[in-house]
Amino acid sequence: MTQHSRDMSRRRLLFGGAAVGAGVLLAGCTSNETKPTEAQTKAAAAPGGNNEPGKRVVIGFSAPAADHGWIAAITNNAKAQAGAYSDVEFKSVEAGADAAAQRAALSTLISQKPDVIVLLPHDGKELNAFGLEAMKAGVPVVNLDRAFPDARAYRLQIKGDNYGMGVAAATYMIEQFKAKGVTNPVIGEIAGMDELELTQERSKGFVDTLTAGGFKVANRRAARFTADSGQQEAAQLLQALPKIDALWNHDDDQGIGVLAAVNQSGRKEFFMVGGAGSKKAMEDIQADNTVLKATVTYSPSMASSAISLARLIGQGKGMSDLVELQVPKEIILASETITKENAGSYLKLGF
Repeated sequence: MTQHSRDMSRRRLLFGGAAVGAGVLLAGCTSNETKPTEAQTKAAAAPGGNNEPGKRVVIGFSAPAADHGWIAAITNNAKAQAGAYSDVEFKSVEAGADAAAQRAALSTLISQKPDVIVLLPHDGKELNAFGLEAMKAGVPVVNLDRAFPDARAYRLQIKGDNYGMGVAAATYMIEQFKAKGVTNPVIGEIAGMDELELTQERSKGFVDTLTAGGFKVANRRAARFTADSGQQEAAQLLQALPKIDALWNHDDDQGIGVLAAVNQSGRKEFFMVGGAGSKKAMEDIQADNTVLKATVTYSPSMASSAISLARLIGQGKGMSDLVELQVPKEIILASETITKENAGSYLKLGF
């Protein structure tokens, strides 16, 4: 999901999305609560099968510093999920400021011989060598979100679907256009950082789906996954488009700034779709008092699932609902669409 940082703004994005660069962003950040949620304890509390306590498993964990709501939720979810199992010992190591620092910390972790390592790397390409080292040492690696390019570097890779986010956002828009009888809509897009592959994938999914439906993007602006950049780019987009029917913003923390620009403009003639699934965005959608009517998920709940699956790998078990005797090699989480109708069900997964 990332590339090596070249400046502070970029480094902050690489930690999952937006950085805390403006006061307005704080409203969109997650809390530091690590108590297991109902969703997390459900898998660990049900009787029978894989939920019964088994062999004790030591899970090593590393993720970049939590300077943004999404990445903070990744770490909090991992800790909480581990705490829901009586047979899991959770060992977290600091990731440091960059890929090299994280690599050094992880080498120390290998020497402690955990049963499994769950890793969200600063940069998948730069940490690929560590994955190979750990696997060679007999320590299975669960590669979380930011992909290692070499399949030999991980036992399991679990991540979100960036292309699918764009597909989901465009699909929702097309449904709304058809329902309202809009045949030639003016569509705007506030992307994240264009130099990142994840942004390119999101935009491609969006454009591909719109094109298949006979629509196109009228104006696209690239922000920096921060509230202040979202506000700046949205203001310029709104100025460039005197009329607009729909707007997709790639990131919900960034979207706090986008909504601020919308409010300042007084524009209400369009609807907006967000991205990632923050708690603040879900609450706004549920309240139905802004232009934000939906968001498409890229949920940090994947960290909870990573811990549960790492436990099964450490115990030599498969997933109880699958015929196979082992956990799959790769899992890509679908991007789901959250609207006023289902926001209540998703709030527990918001960050």
